[in-house]
Amino acid sequence: MLKPLKNRYNYESLQELALRIRAVYHTFQIDDFVNDIMDETWDELELKARMRQIAINLGRYLPTDYEQALGIIDKVIAGYPVGFNDYTLMYFPDFVEVHGQDECHWNLSIAALERYTPSSSSEFAVRPFIINHEERMMQQMAAWAGHDNEHVRRLASEGCRPQLPWGQALAGFKKDPSPVLGILEQLKADPSLYVRKSVANNLNDISKTHPDLVVKTARDWHGKNKHTDWIVKHGCRTLLKKGNRDVLSIFVFADADCVNVDGFALGAASVSIGEAMTFSFKIETKKATKIRLEYGIDYVKANGKRNRKIFQIAELYLKENGKKTYTKTHSFADASTRKHYPGTHSIALIVSGSERGRLDFDVLAAN
Repeated sequence: MLKPLKNRYNYESLQELALRIRAVYHTFQIDDFVNDIMDETWDELELKARMRQIAINLGRYLPTDYEQALGIIDKVIAGYPVGFNDYTLMYFPDFVEVHGQDECHWNLSIAALERYTPSSSSEFAVRPFIINHEERMMQQMAAWAGHDNEHVRRLASEGCRPQLPWGQALAGFKKDPSPVLGILEQLKADPSLYVRKSVANNLNDISKTHPDLVVKTARDWHGKNKHTDWIVKHGCRTLLKKGNRDVLSIFVFADADCVNVDGFALGAASVSIGEAMTFSFKIETKKATKIRLEYGIDYVKANGKRNRKIFQIAELYLKENGKKTYTKTHSFADASTRKHYPGTHSIALIVSGSERGRLDFDVLAAN
């Protein structure tokens, strides 16, 4: 199992940071800085709380003059190899968020967020600037969308995602995402996959609160550019998993009525946590058709309730009287993104958004 990202904020990494600062700011108090960060609350703190604790203590031990402090951070970042990018360095943008929101610091802070995002991403730090100064900041995001650096262009999209994971929600954009769509319009054919992934994720966020708006946007964008088509497909993934008929039609997935499902069966009636389950089925169609094939697992949660997660099997074209047999394996090993609990689960087979069979099985405690 992967170790939590928060564990990369540790004594060794903080010592390295402190030494890098001392190299350009010779009176920096290394031991006091590290000890104040790793106080009695440290072990209980999650990722963002640890990042914030570092940013607060940077403010305590760097010069009180904000511009001078930014100058030291600039020199520290310049000491990393060209092209270096590590999300753990997001305490530098967080320093800007914590210490640089006053109006007198606006220009310094916005320029710093732009400089820091290529090495550490300013996607979290930019959000309170949007909340407090939406119109002004979205004008800046529009300017960043035209930047020659892909990291800065990505910030224009990622920073205004209405529901950025682990980020402060942008309630105004959840209610009215039209300002966000203006940014995405600028980036919808971006040559960088890094940027396109962000645009797609932003569009997917919007689909959760404004599905009809995303359907309209998808129709307007689709079929004009291969990069845009990728964004539309990835950005509509939640709607596709929900079987939204309008979105399915954009990608020419046929009604599932012409597809027959046979022999849907499990390899065993139960599976232990840590092991894998197999299932199999056969599909056939009387007429040529394009279909999207998925399965859903209704997981038992810690509170005993169930929650469905959809997994894609394939998107395929079947010729007239075409047949295909599948045998699939699904793991029930715990991971950082999912913990399994004993109980009766279900697996459902889904053809172009329509459920075509469901089977129950038991998940048992680990042996």
